[in-house]
Amino acid sequence: MSVLTLTDQYIGGKWIPSTSTETVDVLNPATEEVIAVIPGGGAADIDAAVAAARSAARAWGASHKDYRLEFLGRLVAKLAEAQPEIVETVVAELGCPVGFATAVQAALPLGVAESYLRILADYEFEEQVGNSTVYHEPAGVVGAITPWNYPLHQIVAKVMPALAAGCVVVLKPAEDTPLTARLFARLVDEAGFPAGVFNLVTGTGLAAGAALAAHPDVDMLSFTGSTAVGRRLLELCAPRVISTSMELGGNSPLVVLPDADLDVAIAGAMAAKMRNGGEACTAANRFLVHESIANAFTDRLTEAMAAVTVAEGFADGAQLGPLINEAARDKVERLVADAVARGARVRTGGERLPGPGYFYPPTVLDRVQRGSAILAEEVFGPVAPVMTFATEDEAVELANDTEHGLVAFVCSRDLRRALALGERIETGMVGLNRGVVSDPAAPFGGTKQSGLGREGGHHGLLEFLEPKYFAFD
Repeated sequence: MSVLTLTDQYIGGKWIPSTSTETVDVLNPATEEVIAVIPGGGAADIDAAVAAARSAARAWGASHKDYRLEFLGRLVAKLAEAQPEIVETVVAELGCPVGFATAVQAALPLGVAESYLRILADYEFEEQVGNSTVYHEPAGVVGAITPWNYPLHQIVAKVMPALAAGCVVVLKPAEDTPLTARLFARLVDEAGFPAGVFNLVTGTGLAAGAALAAHPDVDMLSFTGSTAVGRRLLELCAPRVISTSMELGGNSPLVVLPDADLDVAIAGAMAAKMRNGGEACTAANRFLVHESIANAFTDRLTEAMAAVTVAEGFADGAQLGPLINEAARDKVERLVADAVARGARVRTGGERLPGPGYFYPPTVLDRVQRGSAILAEEVFGPVAPVMTFATEDEAVELANDTEHGLVAFVCSRDLRRALALGERIETGMVGLNRGVVSDPAAPFGGTKQSGLGREGGHHGLLEFLEPKYFAFD
């Protein structure tokens, strides 16, 4: 197959040659073949992009919201028209099944983008508080660094509210999935935004990402990715004491109480574990099941996981594609091997599938012991480790035994009981009798080392605004 070779970045409203001679290979994770070569931008490209953003910041930030709505509306229309192309691009570079790509990877960001049109139309950037007038002003130049697992959704979740708030953006997407980001940049260009309002630089995190976070003319950094990388980016931002929004890792518990409806619990478990093949910060990573129903739950979960069809994304009936790259598969293998060495039992899966492609089968482990690495680290793959508990206090203790606090899931026929237990779990979001917490209108984010700030809805817009009040007699 032919390899797409790209040499340009989107800066100042134009596609211009990258100043860097470095390149990054983009692989199809289902075949391990190179499908594109992109520029590995560095500090010089970031300098140019930030300068272009800075030159556009004052006019865009001072514009009336109706002016911004006009351009954002055009962009939303372009996203709607490009749905089939978005699906093809995401499946090629991420590997997820086409059905999931259609329903989630393409349609969800379109819905989020549409929601910000409504939010901006209704938002008042001025309010009276006591004897003062409070103005909500744009943060300025935003550096946005996005992950590979939801390549368009995470771009839209940052860029739409930032532009709606009157900020200008420099985007550095994940190097595994840059083609989706380039498609988005093309749609921005077709929508006719003023030059410099949106800019795209592709490259590695060590080069382009670090340069963006450390740039003296960046006023705010919005990042989604691992906690380890988030810590490093916070260090780069700290000398300038700039605002940061950090959506970091998760290690979500799914708690099944003894009165749970097993049909509901299994459906929730499958949704919470297999959404995007487990490559999601909100994925359930620890299955905490009351000892009285643990055998029945694990048997049914094993049956459901074993029935999942694993294939490349465009194949008929595909339900699970490959992991994103070799390192991701190696990590999953390491975590499973450690758990087994400590006494866990493999109920299904447990070994990589023959290549090509970074495929790993749906896997269920039971008898998982405390101290296993799989309970401490974010799995980011289709592996469900099951532990048992005897009391609700023990369930809460196990659920909170992590440095993360993004999502928890609780299953019980008694909604008040589930709510009461969910309130005791240290987390930013809770799913009750469901395995998905995706609500475009709700504040997405976590506690502890799962991050800072929120994305989505009204709260997502506020992340890109700074309040300034004028006091007078």
